[in-house]
Amino acid sequence: MSSSVLIIVLCYNGIELTLACLESLRRLDYARADVLVVDNASSDGTPARVRERFPEITVIETGRNLGYAEGNNVGLRHALDHGYDYALLLNNDTEVAADFVTELVRVCEADRTVGVAGPKMYYFEPKGYLYSIGGEVDWRRGTTRMIGLDQLDDGQFDGLREVDFVNGCALMARLEAVRQAGLLDPRFFMYYEETEWCVRIRRAGWRIVYVPRSVIWHKIEPARQAESARIAYYMTRNRLLFLKLTRAPIAAWLHAALLQDGRTWLSYAVKPKWRHKSAQRRAMGQAWADFLRGRFGMA
Repeated sequence: MSSSVLIIVLCYNGIELTLACLESLRRLDYARADVLVVDNASSDGTPARVRERFPEITVIETGRNLGYAEGNNVGLRHALDHGYDYALLLNNDTEVAADFVTELVRVCEADRTVGVAGPKMYYFEPKGYLYSIGGEVDWRRGTTRMIGLDQLDDGQFDGLREVDFVNGCALMARLEAVRQAGLLDPRFFMYYEETEWCVRIRRAGWRIVYVPRSVIWHKIEPARQAESARIAYYMTRNRLLFLKLTRAPIAAWLHAALLQDGRTWLSYAVKPKWRHKSAQRRAMGQAWADFLRGRFGMA
């Protein structure tokens, strides 16, 4: 395999996570993989620390927080301008197996119709539990789900399979497909951007696949995310943007707006056990208001 890969590690603070991620990338067995760190104006000295400890790595400083979508677009443009074959978006809160790039490239090189490939993603803790093997879109309900989420891995997902999208935590895209389908949409800022991107790439004629022999570990705490009003805002607003951009059927809109968002908002408002979710309820209301006004990007 002689194809070149640019691994794009986007950072917004979290220097210790970033250093651990880059240390794991040093152990890769794939010779033609370069690493690019894109720093979204971290306040913890990330650029200097990375340059000091990893002088072989290129660092681009964006000067402000561009979010996941446009921050990664900086890296994607670099990959396109420098003639790489693939770009691999990788969260800085991950660690990777030494052969994780090799296995992704192997599958892509064996099938030239593959536009996006993703690895088996585990939680860093607890060991052996899956975070994602890819995702599915339910176009009737306007919902998405990560396959394998929170399941103990006992080999049930050891086969190569086609998926609707790859989680943006670790996503490798063939740059020929990117040239055809375009970059990530910066209006999302963060959340749902990789899902819409995968739908766009797939509709351009490319396959999206999960590669079980490629493995990473993700240092994420779902419980903390569930309590975040900021995340509730972006997840609500951006799902609506996703439905709009993908031209989802009316049934999906009705289910998303009335049965999901409406029910959740009312539960947060009237059920005593959810009264502590008042910040999330306000965030959902603001998300709908901003969507209707066409206000996107960073909130």
